[in-house]
Formats: sequence, C-alpha cells, structure tokens
Amino acid sequence: MKRFISNIAIGTTMLLGGGLISTVPAFAATTPTLVLSGGNAVFGLDPAVISGTASAQGVIKFSAAGAVIKGCEALATADVTPFVAKCSWLPAASGSTILTATFTPKDETAFTAVDAAPFTVKVGVPVQGVVSPIHIYVDTVLGSGTTGVLGSRFGVSCAVSGEFIVGQTIVFRVYANNEALGGAVMDSSNTEKAYIEIAGVAAPVTLAYGNHSGAAFWTGVLKTGTATGLYNTLGVISYKITMIAKAQTAAQAAYDAELVIYNKTLAAHNKMMASATAAVAKAKSAADKKNTKATVATLNLWKVVAPVKPSATGAVGTWQSNFMPASQLNLYAVPKV
Repeated sequence: MKRFISNIAIGTTMLLGGGLISTVPAFAATTPTLVLSGGNAVFGLDPAVISGTASAQGVIKFSAAGAVIKGCEALATADVTPFVAKCSWLPAASGSTILTATFTPKDETAFTAVDAAPFTVKVGVPVQGVVSPIHIYVDTVLGSGTTGVLGSRFGVSCAVSGEFIVGQTIVFRVYANNEALGGAVMDSSNTEKAYIEIAGVAAPVTLAYGNHSGAAFWTGVLKTGTATGLYNTLGVISYKITMIAKAQTAAQAAYDAELVIYNKTLAAHNKMMASATAAVAKAKSAADKKNTKATVATLNLWKVVAPVKPSATGAVGTWQSNFMPASQLNLYAVPKV
C-alpha cells in the first residue's frame, strides 16, 4: 500500500478546463484610527500645538474652521508608535473652533485613509481685556461706609470681590497705560475723560484719579441700596469703562521745540567732532596727538537723542467684563433670616 502525504497549504487549488485556479482570499485594507488633542490657545499670543495620533505611520493634514492650516498640509507622523504628528496653529479668532484632520497611510495596501472626529476647542480671550493702544486693568472692591442690615458686619473694606449684597458700596479700581505715549501711566495730566457706563444707571460714573494709601489709580463708586437713587438691580452688573487720552496738541508743540534744540545740539556736536578730528591731523608732537585723540574719544561718548514724536490725536480705550458667568460682577439680595 502506498501512502500519500500532502503538504498543508493556504487556500484550495481546483482543476478547471485544464487550468489551475487559486482561491486564496485577498486581505482587505485596515481602517486606522486618528485622534486629535491639544489646541489650547489664547488669541493673540504664541501658536498652539495640535497633536494628531494615528494607529499607523503616514502623514496628517490639519484643518481649523474648515480651512487647511498653513504649514500643516502634510505632516509626517513618527516612525514608531505612538504615530504622532504635531501642528503649530495660530488661531485667527477667539471662541469655539472646530479642528479636523485627515490621515493618509504610508502603507496604502494595508491601511486606508481616514478622517479624525471633529474636535472642538475654545480659543481664549485674555481675561484682562487689553485693548490697544490703551491697556486697561479693572477690579472691584468693597467700599467703606456700607449700609444695610449687613453693612456693619459683612465683608471687609477694600477686599477684592465680584459679589456684593444690596446696601454695600462697590468701588471700581482702574489702572491704565497708553501705548501711544510709550506706555506712560494714564493719569489726570494726560487723560481727557475716564468713566463707567453701567446698565440701568442713567448717567455715566466719572472716574477720579488720586493717591490711595501710596498707590495712584482711578476709582469710581456705585452705591447700592433700597433707598431712592441707589442701585438695586439684582444679578449680573453689566458695565463698560472708557478712557480717552488728551489730544496731543500741547505735546506736539513741546515736541517741535525739543526737535529744534535737538537739531542745534546735533549740529554743534558734529562741528566739534570735525574740529577735533582736524586737530589730530595737524598735531605734530606725540603729546598733542594724544590730547586731541582724547578729545575725539570724549566727543564720541556723547549721545544726542532725538525726541519721541507723540500721536496727533488722543487714543481711546475701552474695557468690558468678559469673565466666565461664575466670576462676573454680581449683586445679591439680603439673605432672609
């Protein structure tokens, strides 16, 4: 008896019409994964980094708000796991932004292309509310002389707070610098107007500049209470601060006068330099040359600085609270016993 031993093979071979047909199945390409993360950005600051993590090697195209991010059209992933590519993104606006990405595998036989699930990020607005050319910072504190049933035993005067109870006095403290004046502090000498507009209050609250225990800044007062004329609308207090710098007509005149002095000083300096340089050339003895060279060296140390030209018109700066709802300025009713 003959024994036949057959080899194990993948698939089956059939004889059909005198020919051999293989039935080895073809393998379908695998769908990879692509996950986005990062993108935590503040509008107007440095770029944010968006990370795309794939399950295979390839390239990733990143998009923000439906537009491909410049420089991130085809970023290669790492060669080994984790297969990550990073995109440097400079947001064009603040607020919610949808990030998307497309992955193209290096091995297109084994893997297919895939899109990442949309990823929403919130591009932050600076809480301080800086608006050029005037930079403004605001906080609110509990004022002295509060009234109401809790006035004498609730809260500490000058404590920074965003929550007040009817009967308390709210003091707005404002600090500002004018970029148009080289970052100079906004004070009463260079400020035309400074006021607060408060929703529900007919007339704007005028800000006053002065010394407060050794620190100088602007203040405005809002008295709350149940008496006629006092603010008593409960809930979020909406307000807007406006600061207007003085027109620079006087500053322009001072600049023109300084410019005349500058030109005269510069001409005199150049004349002395020329005279001293000529003296060096004419000097015959070593001692004379040494003395005249010392004069030239001294003149070279002089610096004639041109005056800084001010802006022609007064800059305007505004600030509105853009805090999260939990940290806005609020007024509450007196708690019931």
